[in-house]
Amino acid sequence: MAKIKANRANEPVWKEYNVHSKLPQELKVLDEIAHNLWWVWNYEAIELFVSIDKTLWSKTEGNPVLLLQSLSYSRLEEITKDKKLMASINAVYAKFKAYMDEPQSTTIPSIAYFSMEYGMTNVLKIYSGGLGVLAGDYIKEASDIHADLTAVGFLYRYGYFTQSLSMDGQQIANYEAQRFDQLPLSQVLDEEGKPLVLEIPYNLFTVYAHVWAVNVGRIKLYLLDTDLDLNSEWDRSITAQLYGGDNENRLKQEYLLGVGGIMLLNRLGIKKQVYHCNEGHAALINAQRLVDYIQNDGLNFNQAMEVVRASALYTCHTPVPAGHDYFEEPLFQKYLGHFPDKLGISWQEFIDMGRANPGSAEKFSMSVFALNTCQEANGVSFLHGEVSKKMFAPIWKGYFAQESHVGYVTNGVHMPTWATSEWRKCYEKYFDKNFYNDQSNPAIWEKIYQVEDDAVWDVRMALKKRLVKYIRESFKDSWLKNQGDPSKVVSILEKINPDALLIGFGRRFATYKRAHLLFTDLERLSKIVNNPDYPVQFIFTGKAHPADGGGQGLIKRIVEISRRPEFLGKIIFLENYDMRLAKRLISGVDIWLNTPTRPLEASGTSGEKAEMNGVLNFSVLDGWWYEGYRESAGWALTEKRTYENQEFQDQLDAVTIYSMLENDVIPLYYAKNSKGYSPEWIQYIKNSIAQIAPHYTTKRMFDDYLKRFYDVLANRSKELVKDSYAKARELAAWKEEVALHWDDIEVVSITYDNDHINQGVEVGDALSATVVLDKHNLQGDLGLESVQFSTDPGNNVDTIKIQPGELIKTEGTKIYFTIRIKAAQAGAFKYGLRVYPSNKGLPHRMDFAYVKWINI
Repeated sequence: MAKIKANRANEPVWKEYNVHSKLPQELKVLDEIAHNLWWVWNYEAIELFVSIDKTLWSKTEGNPVLLLQSLSYSRLEEITKDKKLMASINAVYAKFKAYMDEPQSTTIPSIAYFSMEYGMTNVLKIYSGGLGVLAGDYIKEASDIHADLTAVGFLYRYGYFTQSLSMDGQQIANYEAQRFDQLPLSQVLDEEGKPLVLEIPYNLFTVYAHVWAVNVGRIKLYLLDTDLDLNSEWDRSITAQLYGGDNENRLKQEYLLGVGGIMLLNRLGIKKQVYHCNEGHAALINAQRLVDYIQNDGLNFNQAMEVVRASALYTCHTPVPAGHDYFEEPLFQKYLGHFPDKLGISWQEFIDMGRANPGSAEKFSMSVFALNTCQEANGVSFLHGEVSKKMFAPIWKGYFAQESHVGYVTNGVHMPTWATSEWRKCYEKYFDKNFYNDQSNPAIWEKIYQVEDDAVWDVRMALKKRLVKYIRESFKDSWLKNQGDPSKVVSILEKINPDALLIGFGRRFATYKRAHLLFTDLERLSKIVNNPDYPVQFIFTGKAHPADGGGQGLIKRIVEISRRPEFLGKIIFLENYDMRLAKRLISGVDIWLNTPTRPLEASGTSGEKAEMNGVLNFSVLDGWWYEGYRESAGWALTEKRTYENQEFQDQLDAVTIYSMLENDVIPLYYAKNSKGYSPEWIQYIKNSIAQIAPHYTTKRMFDDYLKRFYDVLANRSKELVKDSYAKARELAAWKEEVALHWDDIEVVSITYDNDHINQGVEVGDALSATVVLDKHNLQGDLGLESVQFSTDPGNNVDTIKIQPGELIKTEGTKIYFTIRIKAAQAGAFKYGLRVYPSNKGLPHRMDFAYVKWINI
């Protein structure tokens, strides 16, 4: 007989289920508010959720959906019986409904907006940094101004990484899965009430995507999600991580965003007047739009291109060529090899649309494709616009960078999101009642000068104390884990001083951001932070891309320095920079420091957020600060380089920073009166708010896009599509005719009226000539112009002067021009004559960049 075993059990089999609170009928309005990100920029709503359960609000990291799901039955009963709280709920809901019920604008063109990331709240982790936060701010502003805008992006299962630090200061990237049922979004259903499944045909296979909707005030943001069983494991991961995976996964993501994004709008029956690519990631929207016009409207490729281009805008956020997406031809063909047949063109013609030099072996550039399929393009600050013109000039070889159509709109920030409730209440008290609808009006902001100095200082100190409290409460546990010595952690927490001059530095840790600059001379820095009479503390935060070893090395270096005895509690690094920490930091420090390598800061918006909160900027004159800086409202390092050697330039800039801190910034802050603050410092704050802040809101930014691009595109597109695309067909036919016979143009003669050029030219002299061209078989008009330019000491094109020729007569296929070139100033110049096709239907020369230079 066998002995009976005392214990026998297999492994437990568990199935997870979730229990959520069921809201009483009278509290259903809370769920409606929680599922619309309107609450993010309305402090009354946030204060309401905090009052419902302050502990849960903190535990859920400010997620009202999860907060409501987590409320106990007894707490729900308490809320319904609390008359004061119920009155607050009804008041906030009434404000929300009044906002939502306002009519849509009939004067703003309708817009489809595409972006890889959106930063709207820390709760929804579908952003990594500035690009996403800018996109999030932008669609919030679109809601506020009643725009008809639909946005498209991805719902990432893991989003961007959560950052922690090892004991030795090494960045650790943690990817935490998002629970979609706990987020402020809803799944889009099909006509049968089932989850909508979008089928996106890649070359040789199909990817399936669920669709989620986020309500951002009045705006719908649709998010694609490939994490479903219909997909292979390989394809489920397309939307797993933001900027995750290899180059092949990046191409699959950009295909999904562009091609899938347009297919999604088609499936939902959404048509817009303007299609806006926020970075080159979304460029393939135009590939699918071309297919749609060809397959559905009977247009050929060239006709469809006229229509697509006339309604498309590409915004570039990247100041260097290496920052753009490029794909090898075999990889690109693997996923888009089926597109040429759909478009009715050859593979060579298709891939050349993404090459600055068609016919070469260059990789396919999403940015070049965007520029070739969008009528308009822009950088995100004045300087970045100029840099972009030079960067993209090789695409249009007949023209100089200075002639490029590439424009700019300087980024702004959504003031209601980034101004703290303390500042907003101050603005509401002293500013015009129409303030929020007219934020970019400087006259309104000038009323800050009427606010008592005491009131300004009280707000500033309240925010500094809030920051210190936030640091002490939020980082104590993580510091105890990675600092090793509990006594050091206690010492750091005790030394954080709201009365000290607090200087913040928060951004992505890319090497060009030069986070290391402050640590060039540690002895001098030590004297600055250890002055007992004028204490100064620096607070750093930021993430480095997991593949950026240089950026991670900078973080490790700063953490190591912060742990040295002389810097303990004086140099602080806060891990996991997200939108929550950002708002506390940009409002709680006294100075926002920014030290990028010129001219690599496309715009930068963290300093603009600081402006909304009376925090002064100290930055290199690059990006937005090149335009924003005002004397006695912040501090600036010159935009001009002294040394070509970057190491020497870094040393000079570091010395300049130390000197300005020692001689200007610190003495100004500590010139305190009997009330404990510096009146001169308060004046700087008021100057900053009055003279800078109104120019860097998303209200001004949206107004600029409307005036410079959206209206232009909508109006021209409307003309091209009228009468069954009559103008588009006509323009395409003209371009085909010019292209066919362009090489037929013959220069018959050039006759100079004098010989000044060969004899020497004096200021005031003019060179006149008659140029005769024979068009032969070419139909349509031609233009002729003289181009003069000079170069600077670095042999870069400096000034350009263009003088159009005058058409004086036509004889058969021959056309006669007179041209006059005047020497207006002394110097060495070059000049030439060029011929170009002329048509009033073109939006600009880059739209059809055919140029023939004449041998003179």
